[in-house]
Amino acid sequence: MKVLYCRVSSLDQKTDRQKVNEKDYQLVIEDKCSGSVPFFERAGGKEIKDLIEKGILKSLSAISIDRIGRDLRDIINTIHFFNQHRICIHFISQGLSTLDDNGKENPISKMIISILGVVAEMNRSQIRENQMQGIRLGKLRGIYKGRVKGSKEDTLAFLSKEKNKKALEYLKKGYKGVEAAKLSGVHLNTVTKIKKLGLISVE
Repeated sequence: MKVLYCRVSSLDQKTDRQKVNEKDYQLVIEDKCSGSVPFFERAGGKEIKDLIEKGILKSLSAISIDRIGRDLRDIINTIHFFNQHRICIHFISQGLSTLDDNGKENPISKMIISILGVVAEMNRSQIRENQMQGIRLGKLRGIYKGRVKGSKEDTLAFLSKEKNKKALEYLKKGYKGVEAAKLSGVHLNTVTKIKKLGLISVE
């Protein structure tokens, strides 16, 4: 089975741009989570691993390497797992394949993928740094003050926060608290609070 993998960072983003030649694949698997979440801890990643273990998956394609992840170590570990099972990953935009026609590791692709993995990781770090810098500048200008210590946050405002809203969506879909925390990028304690405020029964 040939599978196309797509990933976006938030629930409101669409994967249409990533579905290149969608008809060429027997299955399209999507994830809506941060690239920092380890590949096989994602809902789609778990589905793909299950296909591998059942001997169904023959090849995986993704529009670019940063769809697999933005953490170099996880990218390498994921590719290594696929290579061990002699399953090729095709990165469409870069025109790279992890294995050659004989099912052997492609050394040139391995080198380029490692470089692109570093770039993906650097981009993620830059995004986080830009966010922190924006907060620091906002505080200096008096625009961003955060929540006053000791004050209580409005329930609607709390559940409307982007990450919290993602976590709530995952919980409503039946994900466990630990899974929802990892996929949405919030602390497990926050997920517990979301369950209570969102009137979702605790597992």
